Amino acid sequence: MTLRPWTGSGTDQGPVLGTRLADLDARISDAARSAGRDPSELTRIVVTKFHPAALIEDLASLGVRDVGESRQQEITAKRGELVDLDGVRWHFIGQIQTKKARAVRAAADVVHSVDRDRLADALHAADPGGAPLDVFLQVNLTDDPGRGGVAPTEVERLAEHVAAACASLRIRGVMAVAPLTDAPAAAFERLSAASDAVRRVVPDATWISAGMSGDFAEAIAAGATHLRIGTAITGPRPLHG
Repeated sequence: MTLRPWTGSGTDQGPVLGTRLADLDARISDAARSAGRDPSELTRIVVTKFHPAALIEDLASLGVRDVGESRQQEITAKRGELVDLDGVRWHFIGQIQTKKARAVRAAADVVHSVDRDRLADALHAADPGGAPLDVFLQVNLTDDPGRGGVAPTEVERLAEHVAAACASLRIRGVMAVAPLTDAPAAAFERLSAASDAVRRVVPDATWISAGMSGDFAEAIAAGATHLRIGTAITGPRPLHG
């Protein structure tokens, strides 16, 4: 399928989005069945980074219930613009500066990128008595300490800290991005091992956020429950400053 950029809300693009969604969901179902899994176990998150809020309205009209953003300014602005849009769950999937934790918590229903004690503490402090915030612990599957995520050897300790000190955060599982230098299948096996470590602390933290447009089949085979799909559905991202 040749992807065209999304150019605006309206009937001209609705069929294009619908076709892309149907195609992607069919591929997800095929990958799940090939892995011996039930496609209904999987949550497809449409990543709308750099696209206008109107795209989310179009996606919602097509039945999309989970969208993902990776910049605090965008998720805050779009959720504010779509304050009357019901039934959509907002996932924050990018790196978070501690000073922006309060704004992220106010805008996100799920956070995929908790990777250090200070960030967990800041997210908790933003609303300690509020409704629990679902979080994933992000794991760094590379040898580069500058990449986002906690080292696999430290993820169990991070889970212990969050469980003990951040009562308003509900650990749901682990998240990672497969390194470009590794085969996705091997990387996701390491993430599966990290998931096992977290479940030693929080037994019901069974979610695994992994897999994007180019590697979701390998992620599904390794046990992913949440897939973060962008361009396969939205088309190329618009130019941005």
